[in-house]
Amino acid sequence: MSLPRAFDALRFGASRTLNLRALQPTALQAAALAEQWLRQQQVQGVAEALVITGRGNQSIDGYSPVREAIVRLLPSLRRRNVLAGYAEHTPGSFVVTFSPVRALFETPKRRREKPVPAARPPSLEALDEETLRQLRDLAVMALAVLGIKSPTRAQLEDEMQRQFTALSAALPNTEDREAVLQQAMMRAAEEYEAG
Repeated sequence: MSLPRAFDALRFGASRTLNLRALQPTALQAAALAEQWLRQQQVQGVAEALVITGRGNQSIDGYSPVREAIVRLLPSLRRRNVLAGYAEHTPGSFVVTFSPVRALFETPKRRREKPVPAARPPSLEALDEETLRQLRDLAVMALAVLGIKSPTRAQLEDEMQRQFTALSAALPNTEDREAVLQQAMMRAAEEYEAG
């Protein structure tokens, strides 16, 4: 292992490194995989991560479609408050830093970008009581930041749905999705209280 790789392994570790070069996805697959992985990292409270794309040395004309797909994805994720920043680490990798989870709720709508589909139940009532309580508390905090101290029922329900939609886009498709959602809401609540 080269010295720079050893430092990267020490700095990021396996859990904070996405090695697309090793997976060899298509450009479209790489963008989808990277977006989902980066959103999960944000919700888990990771400060920074490494995305390895490869330089394209083994590609035709030295062009890496995967690298170019990630180059297009990173500014989009920064505009949507998933990433706080990114920088080229090496010619075949990027270091990304994450925005706080609560920044997801401050993301402006853009017409050019397609909305991220959220895997969600038909209604929030499908969630267990503890999850609903946490979601309600988080919505109250978010509305208070906007200056709405006594929200109406409709405002509260709309904010709960908006926060649920934003967070659920980052959740992995596993059996414990609701537990991960609760962790993400706790992190966002802590960020609201600290900020």
